Amino acid sequence: HTPVLFLTARSAVNDVVEGFELGANDYLKKPFGMQELIVRIKALVGRACMYRVAGEGGQTLYRIGNYQLDTRRQILLYEGGEQELSHRETEILRRLCQNRDCVVSMQDILLDLWGDDSFFNQRSLHVFITKLRHKLAKDPSIRIINVRGVGYKLVGGI
Repeated sequence: HTPVLFLTARSAVNDVVEGFELGANDYLKKPFGMQELIVRIKALVGRACMYRVAGEGGQTLYRIGNYQLDTRRQILLYEGGEQELSHRETEILRRLCQNRDCVVSMQDILLDLWGDDSFFNQRSLHVFITKLRHKLAKDPSIRIINVRGVGYKLVGGI
């Protein structure tokens, strides 16, 4: 649950996307202002503290068709096998499980997990959704639906 901030001179779109795919919570490109760095660090630390408080005592196991999501261990279980999930994959899937059959706002996910809803973060979120679809592919009753311009919805698998 430790926040990760990439501080780098690499500013190509592919570098930013790769940074987020590797699990970064934020990505700051050089040159940057010291005030911007401080604000971003404060935001990351604040979200990390909120996550710990919100996660304590809450539900940690979710049934998704033939799968079981263990948010505490960040693992997706399927018929005796298990797949490790990244922090972001776990958090996205947890939100979808908590709001099953309802649209989860893309903007809410982006603001909660990335800190802003920029175009590059939207693309990164889409990559995570694609990865989750592949990880859930063994149970054809489960679908993550894209509600264009609004968000995502987990359906089936009950």
